[in-house]
Amino acid sequence: MPRNKTGKRGSGKPGSLRQEVLQLQLSTKASLKGAKNGVKGEAAASDDELTSDVLSHYSSASESTSVVEEGTGSEQVDEQTAQEETEDKLKLCIDNLTDKSAKTRLAALESLRQAFSSRVLYDFLTERRLTISDCLERSLRKGSGEEKAASATVFALLCIQLGGGDEAEEGFKMLRPPLTATLSDSSASIAARQSCARTLGMCCYVSSAEDGEDLIKSLALLESVFMSSYPNGEGVLPTPKPGSAGLHTAALQAWSLLVTICPTSRLTVLLSHHLPKLQACLQSSDVNYRIAVGETIALLVELGREIDEEFEVEDGESLCECLKSLATDGNKHRAKNDRRKQRSIFREVLHYIENEDFTEEKIRFGVENVYIDSWVRRRIYDAFKEILESGVRDHLQFNQLLRDIFGLGPPLILDAAVKGNKISRFEKHLFNSAAFKARTKQRNKVRDKRADVM
Repeated sequence: MPRNKTGKRGSGKPGSLRQEVLQLQLSTKASLKGAKNGVKGEAAASDDELTSDVLSHYSSASESTSVVEEGTGSEQVDEQTAQEETEDKLKLCIDNLTDKSAKTRLAALESLRQAFSSRVLYDFLTERRLTISDCLERSLRKGSGEEKAASATVFALLCIQLGGGDEAEEGFKMLRPPLTATLSDSSASIAARQSCARTLGMCCYVSSAEDGEDLIKSLALLESVFMSSYPNGEGVLPTPKPGSAGLHTAALQAWSLLVTICPTSRLTVLLSHHLPKLQACLQSSDVNYRIAVGETIALLVELGREIDEEFEVEDGESLCECLKSLATDGNKHRAKNDRRKQRSIFREVLHYIENEDFTEEKIRFGVENVYIDSWVRRRIYDAFKEILESGVRDHLQFNQLLRDIFGLGPPLILDAAVKGNKISRFEKHLFNSAAFKARTKQRNKVRDKRADVM
Protein backbone atom coordinates (compact mmCIF):
# COMPACT_ATOMS: atom_id res chain seq x y z
CA MET A 1 0.00 0.00 0.00
CA PRO A 2 1.47 3.41 -0.87
CA ARG A 3 2.77 5.79 1.84
CA ASN A 4 1.97 9.46 2.07
CA LYS A 5 4.59 12.17 2.82
CA THR A 6 4.39 11.70 6.58
CA GLY A 7 5.34 8.02 6.29
CA LYS A 8 1.88 6.73 7.23
CA ARG A 9 0.01 4.07 5.31
CA GLY A 10 -3.19 4.88 3.33
CA SER A 11 -4.78 8.27 2.97
CA GLY A 12 -4.24 9.28 6.56
CA LYS A 13 -8.05 9.97 7.01
CA PRO A 14 -9.73 8.67 10.20
CA GLY A 15 -12.17 6.41 8.34
CA SER A 16 -9.74 4.78 5.89
CA LEU A 17 -8.49 2.11 8.29
CA ARG A 18 -11.99 0.92 9.19
CA GLN A 19 -13.10 0.84 5.53
CA GLU A 20 -10.10 -1.28 4.48
CA VAL A 21 -10.78 -3.75 7.29
CA LEU A 22 -14.46 -4.09 6.34
CA GLN A 23 -13.59 -4.66 2.68
CA LEU A 24 -11.12 -7.37 3.68
CA GLN A 25 -13.76 -9.05 5.85
CA LEU A 26 -16.34 -9.08 3.03
CA SER A 27 -13.92 -10.51 0.47
CA THR A 28 -12.87 -13.22 2.88
CA LYS A 29 -16.47 -14.21 3.64
CA ALA A 30 -17.35 -14.31 -0.08
CA SER A 31 -14.49 -16.66 -0.83
CA LEU A 32 -15.60 -19.03 1.91
CA LYS A 33 -19.34 -19.00 0.97
CA GLY A 34 -20.87 -22.41 0.26
CA ALA A 35 -18.40 -24.34 2.44
CA LYS A 36 -19.57 -27.09 4.81
CA ASN A 37 -20.76 -26.22 8.33
CA GLY A 38 -17.59 -27.60 9.99
CA VAL A 39 -15.42 -25.73 7.59
CA LYS A 40 -17.52 -22.62 8.13
CA GLY A 41 -16.71 -22.69 11.83
CA GLU A 42 -12.97 -22.90 11.14
CA ALA A 43 -13.26 -20.16 8.51
CA ALA A 44 -15.06 -17.89 10.94
CA ALA A 45 -12.28 -18.37 13.46
CA SER A 46 -9.65 -17.70 10.80
CA ASP A 47 -11.59 -14.63 9.73
CA ASP A 48 -11.52 -13.20 13.25
CA GLU A 49 -7.78 -13.94 13.57
CA LEU A 50 -7.06 -12.27 10.26
CA THR A 51 -9.05 -9.21 11.24
CA SER A 52 -7.19 -9.10 14.53
CA ASP A 53 -3.82 -9.39 12.73
CA VAL A 54 -4.67 -6.56 10.38
CA LEU A 55 -5.81 -4.30 13.21
CA SER A 56 -2.70 -5.19 15.14
CA HIS A 57 -0.50 -4.39 12.14
CA TYR A 58 -2.06 -0.98 11.56
CA SER A 59 -2.00 -0.21 15.25
CA SER A 60 1.72 -1.01 15.34
CA ALA A 61 2.34 1.21 12.33
CA SER A 62 0.44 4.04 13.99
CA GLU A 63 2.40 3.65 17.25
CA SER A 64 5.71 3.54 15.39
CA THR A 65 4.84 6.75 13.58
CA SER A 66 3.93 8.36 16.89
CA VAL A 67 7.31 7.39 18.40
CA VAL A 68 9.19 8.84 15.43
CA GLU A 69 7.22 12.06 15.69
CA GLU A 70 7.96 12.31 19.42
CA GLY A 71 11.67 11.63 18.82
CA THR A 72 11.83 14.36 16.20
CA GLY A 73 10.28 16.76 18.65
CA SER A 74 12.74 15.86 21.42
CA GLU A 75 15.66 16.60 19.15
CA GLN A 76 14.33 20.12 18.71
CA VAL A 77 14.30 20.86 22.44
CA ASP A 78 15.87 24.23 22.97
CA GLU A 79 19.40 24.07 24.39
CA GLN A 80 18.53 26.74 26.90
CA THR A 81 15.70 24.59 28.25
CA ALA A 82 18.07 21.65 28.71
CA GLN A 83 20.51 23.91 30.54
CA GLU A 84 17.76 25.14 32.83
CA GLU A 85 16.70 21.58 33.63
CA THR A 86 20.29 20.68 34.54
CA GLU A 87 20.60 23.73 36.77
CA ASP A 88 17.29 22.92 38.49
CA LYS A 89 18.62 19.47 39.36
CA LEU A 90 21.85 20.96 40.68
CA LYS A 91 19.90 23.47 42.79
CA LEU A 92 17.96 20.59 44.32
CA CYS A 93 21.20 18.79 45.14
CA ILE A 94 22.58 21.93 46.79
CA ASP A 95 19.39 22.25 48.86
CA ASN A 96 19.74 18.59 49.90
CA LEU A 97 23.21 19.26 51.34
CA THR A 98 21.46 20.61 54.46
CA ASP A 99 18.91 17.79 54.72
CA LYS A 100 18.54 16.06 58.09
CA SER A 101 19.04 12.65 56.49
CA ALA A 102 22.69 11.62 56.10
CA LYS A 103 21.67 9.34 53.24
CA THR A 104 20.11 12.28 51.36
CA ARG A 105 23.19 14.43 51.94
CA LEU A 106 25.50 11.69 50.66
CA ALA A 107 23.36 11.21 47.55
CA ALA A 108 23.48 14.97 46.89
CA LEU A 109 27.27 15.02 47.30
CA GLU A 110 27.66 12.14 44.86
CA SER A 111 25.43 13.86 42.29
CA LEU A 112 27.44 17.07 42.62
CA ARG A 113 30.69 15.14 42.30
CA GLN A 114 29.55 13.59 39.04
CA ALA A 115 28.27 16.91 37.67
CA PHE A 116 31.34 18.94 38.66
CA SER A 117 33.76 16.40 37.22
CA SER A 118 31.99 15.93 33.89
CA ARG A 119 31.27 19.49 32.75
CA VAL A 120 32.39 23.11 33.25
CA LEU A 121 29.85 25.06 35.34
CA TYR A 122 31.74 28.25 36.14
CA ASP A 123 28.88 30.76 35.76
CA PHE A 124 26.42 28.65 37.73
CA LEU A 125 28.85 27.95 40.58
CA THR A 126 30.26 31.47 40.87
CA GLU A 127 26.84 32.71 41.98
CA ARG A 128 26.45 29.91 44.55
CA ARG A 129 30.02 29.30 45.72
CA LEU A 130 29.47 30.70 49.22
CA THR A 131 26.34 28.64 49.79
CA ILE A 132 28.05 25.46 48.61
CA SER A 133 31.21 26.19 50.59
CA ASP A 134 29.17 26.77 53.74
CA CYS A 135 27.36 23.43 53.30
CA LEU A 136 30.63 21.58 52.65
CA GLU A 137 32.23 23.16 55.71
CA ARG A 138 29.34 21.93 57.86
CA SER A 139 29.71 18.40 56.47
CA LEU A 140 33.47 18.43 57.06
CA ARG A 141 33.01 19.49 60.68
CA LYS A 142 30.00 17.41 61.70
CA GLY A 143 29.51 14.64 59.14
CA SER A 144 30.45 10.97 59.30
CA GLY A 145 33.73 9.71 57.85
CA GLU A 146 32.04 8.91 54.54
CA GLU A 147 30.40 12.35 54.37
CA LYS A 148 33.68 14.10 55.18
CA ALA A 149 35.47 12.19 52.40
CA ALA A 150 32.74 13.06 49.87
CA SER A 151 32.63 16.72 50.95
CA ALA A 152 36.40 17.11 50.58
CA THR A 153 36.29 15.69 47.05
CA VAL A 154 33.43 17.98 46.01
CA PHE A 155 35.35 20.97 47.39
CA ALA A 156 38.42 20.07 45.32
CA LEU A 157 36.18 19.96 42.25
CA LEU A 158 34.64 23.30 43.20
CA CYS A 159 38.10 24.92 43.33
CA ILE A 160 38.93 23.48 39.91
CA GLN A 161 35.62 24.79 38.55
CA LEU A 162 36.19 28.28 39.93
CA GLY A 163 39.51 28.43 38.12
CA GLY A 164 41.96 29.36 40.84
CA GLY A 165 40.94 33.02 41.04
CA ASP A 166 39.78 35.07 44.01
CA GLU A 167 36.65 32.93 44.34
CA ALA A 168 38.66 29.71 44.78
CA GLU A 169 41.09 31.40 47.19
CA GLU A 170 38.17 32.67 49.27
CA GLY A 171 36.70 29.17 49.47
CA PHE A 172 40.08 27.65 50.38
CA LYS A 173 40.51 30.03 53.30
CA MET A 174 37.05 29.04 54.54
CA LEU A 175 37.54 25.27 54.30
CA ARG A 176 41.24 25.00 55.05
CA PRO A 177 40.68 24.76 58.86
CA PRO A 178 38.26 21.77 58.74
CA LEU A 179 40.41 20.08 56.08
CA THR A 180 43.55 20.34 58.19
CA ALA A 181 41.66 19.36 61.36
CA THR A 182 40.38 16.14 59.76
CA LEU A 183 43.75 15.31 58.23
CA SER A 184 45.50 15.80 61.58
CA ASP A 185 42.94 13.79 63.54
CA SER A 186 44.31 10.27 64.03
CA SER A 187 40.87 9.10 65.19
CA ALA A 188 39.17 10.15 61.95
CA SER A 189 38.46 7.57 59.26
CA ILE A 190 41.30 6.75 56.87
CA ALA A 191 39.09 7.47 53.84
CA ALA A 192 38.24 10.95 55.14
CA ARG A 193 41.89 11.75 55.89
CA GLN A 194 43.01 10.52 52.45
CA SER A 195 40.40 12.66 50.72
CA CYS A 196 41.36 15.70 52.80
CA ALA A 197 45.06 15.20 51.94
CA ARG A 198 44.32 15.15 48.20
CA THR A 199 41.99 18.15 48.48
CA LEU A 200 44.43 20.16 50.57
CA GLY A 201 47.16 19.62 47.98
CA MET A 202 44.94 20.40 44.98
CA CYS A 203 43.22 23.46 46.47
CA CYS A 204 46.49 24.93 47.71
CA TYR A 205 48.04 24.36 44.28
CA VAL A 206 45.09 26.00 42.52
CA SER A 207 44.34 28.81 44.98
CA SER A 208 47.63 29.88 46.57
CA ALA A 209 49.72 31.04 43.61
CA GLU A 210 50.79 34.19 45.46
CA ASP A 211 50.40 33.05 49.08
CA GLY A 212 53.63 31.57 50.42
CA GLU A 213 52.23 31.21 53.92
CA ASP A 214 49.43 28.83 52.90
CA LEU A 215 51.89 26.84 50.82
CA ILE A 216 54.41 26.39 53.62
CA LYS A 217 51.71 25.38 56.13
CA SER A 218 50.19 22.84 53.74
CA LEU A 219 53.60 21.34 52.94
CA ALA A 220 54.40 20.99 56.62
CA LEU A 221 51.09 19.29 57.45
CA LEU A 222 51.38 16.81 54.58
CA GLU A 223 54.98 16.06 55.58
CA SER A 224 53.88 15.28 59.12
CA VAL A 225 51.53 12.62 57.73
CA PHE A 226 53.81 10.66 55.38
CA MET A 227 57.01 11.10 57.40
CA SER A 228 55.63 8.61 59.90
CA SER A 229 56.57 5.99 57.27
CA TYR A 230 60.23 7.06 57.34
CA PRO A 231 62.82 4.75 58.92
CA ASN A 232 63.74 5.26 62.57
CA GLY A 233 67.17 6.22 63.87
CA GLU A 234 68.43 2.70 63.27
CA GLY A 235 67.27 2.71 59.66
CA VAL A 236 64.36 0.32 60.27
CA LEU A 237 61.01 0.99 58.62
CA PRO A 238 58.04 1.08 61.05
CA THR A 239 55.37 -1.58 60.87
CA PRO A 240 52.47 0.01 58.97
CA LYS A 241 49.08 0.24 60.63
CA PRO A 242 46.01 -0.98 58.69
CA GLY A 243 45.14 1.57 55.99
CA SER A 244 48.09 3.81 56.76
CA ALA A 245 49.87 3.06 53.46
CA GLY A 246 46.96 4.55 51.49
CA LEU A 247 47.02 7.67 53.67
CA HIS A 248 50.79 8.03 53.29
CA THR A 249 50.44 7.64 49.51
CA ALA A 250 47.77 10.37 49.27
CA ALA A 251 49.77 12.75 51.48
CA LEU A 252 53.03 12.16 49.58
CA GLN A 253 51.39 12.71 46.20
CA ALA A 254 49.68 15.91 47.40
CA TRP A 255 53.00 17.11 48.85
CA SER A 256 54.89 16.40 45.62
CA LEU A 257 52.26 18.40 43.68
CA LEU A 258 52.94 21.41 45.91
CA VAL A 259 56.70 20.93 45.60
CA THR A 260 56.36 21.78 41.89
CA ILE A 261 55.46 25.39 42.83
CA CYS A 262 57.99 25.85 45.65
CA PRO A 263 60.61 28.62 45.39
CA THR A 264 64.16 27.52 44.68
CA SER A 265 65.43 28.31 48.18
CA ARG A 266 62.82 26.03 49.73
CA LEU A 267 63.42 23.30 47.17
CA THR A 268 67.08 23.02 48.12
CA VAL A 269 66.14 22.32 51.74
CA LEU A 270 63.48 19.77 50.77
CA LEU A 271 65.85 17.87 48.47
CA SER A 272 68.58 17.46 51.07
CA HIS A 273 66.14 16.42 53.79
CA HIS A 274 63.74 14.07 51.98
CA LEU A 275 65.68 12.30 49.22
CA PRO A 276 67.74 10.03 51.55
CA LYS A 277 64.66 9.11 53.63
CA LEU A 278 62.54 8.40 50.57
CA GLN A 279 65.18 6.01 49.21
CA ALA A 280 64.71 3.86 52.32
CA CYS A 281 60.92 3.85 51.77
CA LEU A 282 61.42 2.02 48.45
CA GLN A 283 61.47 -1.12 50.63
CA SER A 284 57.91 -0.50 51.84
CA SER A 285 55.61 -3.53 51.85
CA ASP A 286 52.83 -1.64 50.01
CA VAL A 287 53.18 -1.57 46.22
CA ASN A 288 51.24 1.68 45.70
CA TYR A 289 53.32 3.50 48.29
CA ARG A 290 56.54 2.16 46.74
CA ILE A 291 55.43 3.46 43.35
CA ALA A 292 54.49 6.88 44.79
CA VAL A 293 57.90 7.06 46.47
CA GLY A 294 59.69 6.15 43.22
CA GLU A 295 57.80 8.79 41.23
CA THR A 296 58.49 11.40 43.93
CA ILE A 297 62.21 10.63 43.88
CA ALA A 298 62.26 11.10 40.10
CA LEU A 299 60.35 14.38 40.48
CA LEU A 300 62.76 15.72 43.12
CA VAL A 301 65.79 14.73 41.05
CA GLU A 302 64.29 16.51 38.03
CA LEU A 303 63.74 19.68 40.08
CA GLY A 304 67.24 19.39 41.50
CA ARG A 305 68.70 19.22 37.98
CA GLU A 306 66.69 22.31 37.01
CA ILE A 307 68.32 24.21 39.87
CA ASP A 308 71.81 22.83 39.23
CA GLU A 309 72.85 20.99 36.08
CA GLU A 310 75.54 19.17 38.12
CA PHE A 311 73.03 17.94 40.71
CA GLU A 312 73.68 14.36 41.84
CA VAL A 313 71.75 12.08 44.14
CA GLU A 314 73.49 11.18 47.37
CA ASP A 315 74.54 7.52 47.23
CA GLY A 316 73.29 7.32 43.64
CA GLU A 317 74.76 3.86 43.02
CA SER A 318 72.78 2.35 45.88
CA LEU A 319 69.62 4.07 44.60
CA CYS A 320 70.10 2.68 41.08
CA GLU A 321 70.67 -0.84 42.42
CA CYS A 322 67.46 -0.63 44.40
CA LEU A 323 65.56 0.69 41.36
CA LYS A 324 66.93 -2.13 39.20
CA SER A 325 65.75 -4.68 41.73
CA LEU A 326 62.23 -3.20 41.75
CA ALA A 327 62.21 -2.92 37.94
CA THR A 328 62.87 -6.65 37.63
CA ASP A 329 60.95 -7.84 40.69
CA GLY A 330 59.58 -11.33 40.14
CA ASN A 331 58.51 -12.30 43.66
CA LYS A 332 55.62 -14.72 43.38
CA HIS A 333 54.06 -13.67 46.66
CA ARG A 334 53.08 -10.36 45.04
CA ALA A 335 50.07 -10.09 42.75
CA LYS A 336 50.84 -10.36 39.04
CA ASN A 337 49.26 -7.00 38.23
CA ASP A 338 51.18 -5.33 41.06
CA ARG A 339 54.46 -6.74 39.77
CA ARG A 340 53.72 -5.61 36.22
CA LYS A 341 52.77 -2.09 37.30
CA GLN A 342 55.77 -1.79 39.60
CA ARG A 343 58.23 -2.98 36.97
CA SER A 344 56.87 -0.55 34.39
CA ILE A 345 57.10 2.50 36.67
CA PHE A 346 60.53 1.71 38.06
CA ARG A 347 61.98 1.06 34.62
CA GLU A 348 60.98 4.64 33.75
CA VAL A 349 62.38 6.02 37.01
CA LEU A 350 65.67 4.16 36.57
CA HIS A 351 65.95 5.26 32.95
CA TYR A 352 65.51 8.88 33.98
CA ILE A 353 67.96 8.74 36.90
CA GLU A 354 70.66 7.14 34.75
CA ASN A 355 70.09 8.90 31.42
CA GLU A 356 68.07 12.05 32.24
CA ASP A 357 65.56 10.88 29.64
CA PHE A 358 61.79 10.94 30.21
CA THR A 359 59.42 8.67 28.28
CA GLU A 360 56.96 11.09 26.71
CA GLU A 361 53.21 10.41 26.79
CA LYS A 362 50.55 11.98 24.58
CA ILE A 363 47.04 12.62 25.91
CA ARG A 364 44.45 13.19 23.19
CA PHE A 365 41.18 15.05 23.79
CA GLY A 366 38.92 16.22 21.00
CA VAL A 367 41.17 17.40 18.16
CA GLU A 368 43.93 18.49 20.57
CA ASN A 369 46.81 16.80 22.37
CA VAL A 370 48.70 17.53 25.55
CA TYR A 371 52.20 16.09 25.91
CA ILE A 372 53.42 14.76 29.25
CA ASP A 373 57.17 15.19 28.83
CA SER A 374 58.49 15.58 32.38
CA TRP A 375 57.92 14.23 35.90
CA VAL A 376 56.57 17.62 36.98
CA ARG A 377 54.03 17.62 34.18
CA ARG A 378 53.04 14.02 34.95
CA ARG A 379 52.46 14.76 38.64
CA ILE A 380 50.25 17.73 37.77
CA TYR A 381 48.24 15.77 35.18
CA ASP A 382 47.84 12.73 37.47
CA ALA A 383 46.62 14.94 40.32
CA PHE A 384 43.86 16.43 38.18
CA LYS A 385 42.99 13.05 36.68
CA GLU A 386 42.64 11.46 40.10
CA ILE A 387 40.02 14.04 41.09
CA LEU A 388 38.28 14.61 37.74
CA GLU A 389 38.51 10.93 36.70
CA SER A 390 37.02 10.40 33.22
CA GLY A 391 36.01 14.07 33.05
CA VAL A 392 39.64 15.22 32.81
CA ARG A 393 39.47 15.34 28.99
CA ASP A 394 36.35 17.53 29.01
CA HIS A 395 38.05 19.92 31.41
CA LEU A 396 41.17 19.99 29.25
CA GLN A 397 38.93 21.09 26.39
CA PHE A 398 36.84 23.72 28.16
CA ASN A 399 38.24 24.59 31.62
CA GLN A 400 40.45 27.67 31.31
CA LEU A 401 42.39 26.76 34.48
CA LEU A 402 43.63 23.46 33.06
CA ARG A 403 44.27 25.02 29.67
CA ASP A 404 46.43 27.69 31.32
CA ILE A 405 48.33 25.14 33.38
CA PHE A 406 49.13 22.97 30.37
CA GLY A 407 49.71 25.89 28.00
CA LEU A 408 46.78 25.16 25.70
CA GLY A 409 45.47 28.69 25.28
CA PRO A 410 41.76 29.64 25.09
CA PRO A 411 39.24 26.83 24.37
CA LEU A 412 39.00 26.08 20.66
CA ILE A 413 35.87 26.93 18.68
CA LEU A 414 35.99 24.58 15.72
CA ASP A 415 34.06 24.72 12.48
CA ALA A 416 34.38 22.63 9.33
CA ALA A 417 37.09 24.88 7.90
CA VAL A 418 39.24 24.60 11.04
CA LYS A 419 38.84 20.82 11.23
CA GLY A 420 39.95 20.52 7.63
CA ASN A 421 43.17 22.42 8.32
CA LYS A 422 44.50 20.83 11.50
CA ILE A 423 48.12 21.49 12.38
CA SER A 424 50.56 18.59 12.32
CA ARG A 425 51.36 16.53 15.42
CA PHE A 426 54.90 17.83 15.48
CA GLU A 427 53.67 21.43 15.38
CA LYS A 428 51.28 20.70 18.25
CA HIS A 429 54.11 19.16 20.24
CA LEU A 430 56.35 22.19 19.68
CA PHE A 431 53.54 24.54 20.62
CA ASN A 432 52.71 22.64 23.84
CA SER A 433 56.36 22.40 24.87
CA ALA A 434 56.99 26.10 24.25
CA ALA A 435 53.85 27.10 26.14
CA PHE A 436 54.76 24.91 29.12
CA LYS A 437 58.30 26.32 29.23
CA ALA A 438 56.85 29.83 29.18
CA ARG A 439 54.56 28.97 32.06
CA THR A 440 57.46 27.43 33.99
CA LYS A 441 59.40 30.68 33.65
CA GLN A 442 56.39 32.58 34.95
CA ARG A 443 56.10 30.22 37.93
CA ASN A 444 59.80 30.72 38.65
CA LYS A 445 59.11 34.43 38.94
CA VAL A 446 56.32 33.64 41.39
CA ARG A 447 58.72 31.40 43.34
CA ASP A 448 61.10 34.31 43.70
CA LYS A 449 58.28 36.38 45.17
CA ARG A 450 57.41 33.59 47.62
CA ALA A 451 61.04 33.29 48.69
CA ASP A 452 60.72 36.62 50.50
CA VAL A 453 57.72 35.29 52.44
CA MET A 454 59.43 32.05 53.41
